[in-house]
Amino acid sequence: MAIDCGTNRGKWGCILLVFTSCCLCLHSALAEDPLALAQFQQQIKPILEEKCFDCHAYGMQEGSVAFDGFESDEALIAKPELWYRALRMLRSGLMPPAEMPPLSGEEMQQVEAWIKSSVFHGDPQNPDPGHVTLRRLNRVEYRNTIRDLFGVEYDVQENFPQDDSGHGFDNLGEVLTVSPLLLEKYLAAAREIVSKAVPKEATPGSEEFFPRPIPKGASARRAYARGILSKFASRAYRRPVDSNTTEGLALLAESVYSQPGGTFEGGVAEAMAAVLTSPRFLFREDFTERTSENSDYAELDDYSLATRLSYFLWSTMPDEELFQLAAENKLRENLPAQLERMLKSGKAIELTRNFAGQWLRSRDIEYVIINGPEVIRHDISPDVDLDKKRKRFRHLRRIPDADMTVVEREELEKIREEFIKFKQHFESYELNRDLRHAMRQETELVFETIVREDRSVLELLESDYTFLNERLAKHYGIEGVKGDEMQRVVLPEGSLRGGILTQGTMLAVTSNPDRTSPVKRGLYILDNILGTPPPPPPPNIPDLEDAGSGGEKRVFTVAEALAVHRAEPLCSSCHNRMDPLGLALEQFNALGIIRETDHGKPVVTAGELITGEQFTDIRELKRILATEHRQEFYRCLTEKMLIYALGRGIDYHDIETIDAIVEQLESSGGRPSVLIKGIVDSAAFQKCRVAKPLVAETRGTDRAF
Repeated sequence: MAIDCGTNRGKWGCILLVFTSCCLCLHSALAEDPLALAQFQQQIKPILEEKCFDCHAYGMQEGSVAFDGFESDEALIAKPELWYRALRMLRSGLMPPAEMPPLSGEEMQQVEAWIKSSVFHGDPQNPDPGHVTLRRLNRVEYRNTIRDLFGVEYDVQENFPQDDSGHGFDNLGEVLTVSPLLLEKYLAAAREIVSKAVPKEATPGSEEFFPRPIPKGASARRAYARGILSKFASRAYRRPVDSNTTEGLALLAESVYSQPGGTFEGGVAEAMAAVLTSPRFLFREDFTERTSENSDYAELDDYSLATRLSYFLWSTMPDEELFQLAAENKLRENLPAQLERMLKSGKAIELTRNFAGQWLRSRDIEYVIINGPEVIRHDISPDVDLDKKRKRFRHLRRIPDADMTVVEREELEKIREEFIKFKQHFESYELNRDLRHAMRQETELVFETIVREDRSVLELLESDYTFLNERLAKHYGIEGVKGDEMQRVVLPEGSLRGGILTQGTMLAVTSNPDRTSPVKRGLYILDNILGTPPPPPPPNIPDLEDAGSGGEKRVFTVAEALAVHRAEPLCSSCHNRMDPLGLALEQFNALGIIRETDHGKPVVTAGELITGEQFTDIRELKRILATEHRQEFYRCLTEKMLIYALGRGIDYHDIETIDAIVEQLESSGGRPSVLIKGIVDSAAFQKCRVAKPLVAETRGTDRAF
């Protein structure tokens, strides 16, 4: 039966046909796999009834999940997103709750295997690579690519709007939209960049773009322009361009330099500016090798693989060595050597700045607002004597000079001097530019060192060293560090420092302007260390400062206010997870300085995780995270880096890839080289779904530039 999709009736017919087909496919899939249903009913469902139904059935629906709320077992099985959530909760130890009997090792293995094979339909030998949305270069990638193309620096922060972020990163295709304003910015940028880099007439140094004298004849000139522009466009588009593209660019150049007063150099420069505004430059396309019609997935061609690799590790275009290997179709067989070379390159600092800078939020320290004096005042007891002196000072100021006694004048001057010293003392705690920069460097140097020296990534959680200069060491109260240069420092035995959780970046960016925020700090650990962020808070939740106040004038410590907050039924489930993690860091104020009191009361750092582990301070918590919860950390880090490397979010299709890399990390002791190689070797990195990408042999034939 033919359906005309051009009419309204036809469109509804198409929709109905697609919907019916989907339903039939789902029913057919279940009918063709009776083993999956039988396994669920005989093996999995009894486990759920015993261990999960108390919270997720019989009228209970914790987390909005009720396993008995589906019309059939088939309908329940056909919810991969639900089972993906369940698997993550099981693996993290959050389900069943600590007070309930856990799944045995055999039960856990059964449930995992069934979810992955029967719900996700995963194939470890041929995993689904997922779909990557066509994505444009973000600001950093644009700046670096321009630098490598022309050798000039372009200020993207000044000239381009800030990129949006998704899943914690600003290089995801789904959020890198193009607005009319940005298009105008690209046009202006192209002209400015080319005018700076490309000489409009023959001058000393122009040999970089015009390696030989300009021919006299028209055809020879056109051929020379074609050669220059073909080479340039191939680098800019990150793959060889076809003759149509080259000819179009050469004609554009000729239309400019053939004008009265026009120069050959000026015409070529105009064509280069056109290249910089082309979608083929601004966007990263994935092309695949030819594949059989029956294949669901295809390998990226070598040029696309080179591009993925270079933007992952360097945040810029491939260099000549990668281009050469791609041209020879030898990149895959040389991947191990190329990975080693690229990670040793100075360009690899971009992985630290852009991946770690966003994952660990070290970038944010440059902008976070912290009121240093207020933070310090928050730590100490209210000064009753100071209030008395303020009142006395105001009283003395009201006395006319003629009526003031010598004693009163001396008293006024003494109080004024005390106030000046008091003000200067608190102002010394300002988070100034140099201190912010040192804090960011500390975090990024630790990450860079771990990657460069191939040390265990667990040192991000717990280590006996860090990087400091004199200013930051003084801020931390660590002696013996001199000079402005950042240097590796072995921490004193028993130090609270060591690892990213006790660095100034993390402690400041997870604080409020005038005080600590155990909620933000706990959320940071759940999201960036354990990979189990809680859902967003419900609406109309009161501020922490208002918790339990009931109009009282009593001053609560943060810990006391949180205790009141957790008593609220709407708040308890999430805060029971976040608060112990955040309160373990209460010994550090919002400036990252170690303190002993909050509002003059001793800080309490002891706690118990929702998974049952107890600790007395941050040192013990770091040890717990690096041992009992290291697999969650490996998984979280793998997921974060995979998101960054692929430029897309992850879902249940990626479970096989992630599990394989986590297993490799565990067996290697957490070496970052294993993590990076695992990502680069994965199907998700090297392949595409067949229906989505373009085919390399047909590239560019219908485009002008």
